[in-house]
Amino acid sequence: MSPFTLMMLIKRQSILLLLAFLLVQLCILHSSHYSNNFTDQSALIAFKSEIIYHPNDTIFSASNWSSTTNFCEWFGVSCSRRRQRVTALNLSYVDLHGTISPHIGNLSFLVSLDLQNNSFSGILPHEIGNLHRLRILRLSNNQLEGSIPPTLHNCQKLEVLFLYGNNLNGSIPKDLGMLPRVRKIQLNLNKLMGTIPSSLGNMSSLDFLNLDFNSLTGAFPLVIFNLSSLKSIAITGNNLLGTLPVDLCSHCRNLQGLYISYNKFSGKLPSQFNNCRELLELSLSYNMFDGSISKSFGSLKKVELLYLGGNNLIGNIPPIISNLSMLQLFGVERNNIKGRVPSDLWRLQNLNKLLIGLNNLTGAIPQNIFNITSLQILDLMGNSLSGNLSFDTRISCPNLGILYLGGNYISGRIPSYLSNCSNLVEVDLSGNLLSGPIPRSLGNLKYLKYLDLNENQLTEESGHQEHSFLTSLTSCTSLEELYIFLNPLNITIPETIGNFSASLKVIVASQCQIKGQIPMGIGSLKNLTWLDLSYNNLSGNLLSTLGGLEELQRLHLGDNNIGGNIPEDLCQLIKLGELFLSSNKISGSIPNCIGNLNLLQTLNLSYNKLTSSIPLNVWNLENLLFLDLSSNSLYGSLSPNMKKLRAIVYLNLSHNQITGKVPSIIGAFESLGNLDLSKNSFQGDIPDSFGQLKGMDLLDLSHNNLSGAIPKSLEALRFLKYLNLSFNKLSGEIPSGGPFANFKAKSFLGNEALCGNSIFGVPPCTSPSSKGARMKQLLLKYIIPGIASIIIFAMLVIMLRRHPQNNMQIPIVDDGLLSIEDGRDVTVMQTILSSILELGLRCSEELPNERPEIKDVVAKVNKIKLALLGNRNRGV
Repeated sequence: MSPFTLMMLIKRQSILLLLAFLLVQLCILHSSHYSNNFTDQSALIAFKSEIIYHPNDTIFSASNWSSTTNFCEWFGVSCSRRRQRVTALNLSYVDLHGTISPHIGNLSFLVSLDLQNNSFSGILPHEIGNLHRLRILRLSNNQLEGSIPPTLHNCQKLEVLFLYGNNLNGSIPKDLGMLPRVRKIQLNLNKLMGTIPSSLGNMSSLDFLNLDFNSLTGAFPLVIFNLSSLKSIAITGNNLLGTLPVDLCSHCRNLQGLYISYNKFSGKLPSQFNNCRELLELSLSYNMFDGSISKSFGSLKKVELLYLGGNNLIGNIPPIISNLSMLQLFGVERNNIKGRVPSDLWRLQNLNKLLIGLNNLTGAIPQNIFNITSLQILDLMGNSLSGNLSFDTRISCPNLGILYLGGNYISGRIPSYLSNCSNLVEVDLSGNLLSGPIPRSLGNLKYLKYLDLNENQLTEESGHQEHSFLTSLTSCTSLEELYIFLNPLNITIPETIGNFSASLKVIVASQCQIKGQIPMGIGSLKNLTWLDLSYNNLSGNLLSTLGGLEELQRLHLGDNNIGGNIPEDLCQLIKLGELFLSSNKISGSIPNCIGNLNLLQTLNLSYNKLTSSIPLNVWNLENLLFLDLSSNSLYGSLSPNMKKLRAIVYLNLSHNQITGKVPSIIGAFESLGNLDLSKNSFQGDIPDSFGQLKGMDLLDLSHNNLSGAIPKSLEALRFLKYLNLSFNKLSGEIPSGGPFANFKAKSFLGNEALCGNSIFGVPPCTSPSSKGARMKQLLLKYIIPGIASIIIFAMLVIMLRRHPQNNMQIPIVDDGLLSIEDGRDVTVMQTILSSILELGLRCSEELPNERPEIKDVVAKVNKIKLALLGNRNRGV
């Protein structure tokens, strides 16, 4: 064989060996791929098994998420091209239910897991910590419970952690600070507790941290402000405390948003903002900051939101605020700010919300504020602002939706230009000194939902009632709430009130000098929930059409001149919770059907002319808190079968003609604090069960015919402040313990048989020792002398019989009993007389238990008689 042939043979063999090696490697690699793919497929199948879905669900149909198809083609699954391993699982927003399987941790190549906006429940499995390649974890807006697994710190490549909107509890794991690549953390809207770990200050890549609305406590770690990458910190709605750095952005110069409202931060506001060149939003409201607003806030050139409301800030609003040209929201409400409203605020032409109410601001409202065309909300309520509102008809405020000027000293008329603010939704001018007529032009505000003009001096324009402001307001088709009470309107309610739109829910017009009758048209307001026309001069009868207000919850018609009967149609108001008809001229009976108003909490029919018994159904109102039927002519008795009203707090049946006993079941009204049954004709005892009314504050049973003793159980009513039991027929000792130590004589006047402490204005009660002394006096004065007289008389008779003189004879009924003749024993006679004296003394003992019983006395007397007869027979 030639050398060439040999070389070719060796070369061929080498090639064959190489091919064989490559073939073996390919087989091994294919086997490995198959094994790894099977692991991913098994993990996905296990994940699916924990999900609850409808059989017709297309996501998990037979042609999808089935072992017969390639899992990389399943809905929501993404795989790598070369290795065909699962790298992303996205099943967000598909309304899945169930739990997250621990097998999810077997998807070892997973980079992104997105299951947000579903209804997954149960715990977050610890096996997620096995996903070492995971960069994005989005599980927000589910129903996950339990704690955040500390194994998450194993996901060293994690960049995004979104778990907000669940029910997660426990503390934030300290080990989260070991995740160097995390940029965004959202754990808000959970139930997390404990402190914020300072280790979060080690997360050098963190730019977004949101822990809003949890139950976090303790001091906020200031080390977090050292993170130069930080752009946003949101911790609103926790119980965190601490202070803020004086120079807020000295380290975190990229900070764009700081949201710490509704916590317990204190101290001074930051006073240096030179490094906060990127700051857009600063919300420090509703904490406990004090001090003044520094002029340095004027350096926040980019700031769009500056919210400082609800603190303890003092001083003035610095005029430099007017230089913040990008400002969209400025809020300092609910502080102690004084001074004037800066006149240059009109320069803030991007401002849409100005909230400076509930402070101590004075002076007039700068009229040019209404020239800020971008303004949507203007809140100046609850200050001491004065002066008139501008009458410049050119003012349009086209975007103004909410105008709150109530609780000031603004005078003059309501400006007509308000009707130019065509987008107004809520208007509050209450509690001012406004006068003149209510403009009919307000009826042009088609989006108006809320109008509050109460507590002013407003009137009605002269003219026909059909053209009244109420008629014009019926054009406000979106109107829901109308408050006009405490104004001297002096109007009648037009029939056109029934033309209000179905959106109207509230009419409060008490103390407005409204006269005339309630119009029939009011029954058309089917969605009305609150009607208050009390303290007016309304007349006529109660209308049956009121029964058509099927959504009504509060009906207040008290303190008018309304007469007639209570129509049974009112019993159709099944949602009614408050019924005030007091101080009218209503007569007749209380309808039995009133017991059908199961939601009724307040029933006041006092000071009318009602003449009937109290329907037993009234005691079926188990939600009743307040019942006042006083000052009528109600009669009959209270049924002992009345049901237990657990919730009732106030019960007044005074000034009626109710008779019978006070039912002991009232003692089971465990929430009762005020009970007045005075000026009726109740009889019998005060129930001992009243001692169970532990929360009783007032008890008035005066001017009745009650008898018996005052129950000692009333001493347990430790909250009782007022007690009146006067002018009854009570007897016995007045208790002295508990609240009785605070009562005086006026509580017990007119009860002749009471006794006790002199502070009650009654004689002292007779004690057992004084009774014994009186018994001894009686014994010495009457009983013993009487017995002694009988004995002396008997002895005298014996002596006279033995030594008669001058033939004197004394007639004796049975002269044989006391005669001593021959054969009779004088000693026996003395013993008998001694027994009689002993019996008399024993019967006059001081203590009852020491006196003999009557049967023993009879037996002793018979024994004495037999001894006398035996002594006589011995002499026969």
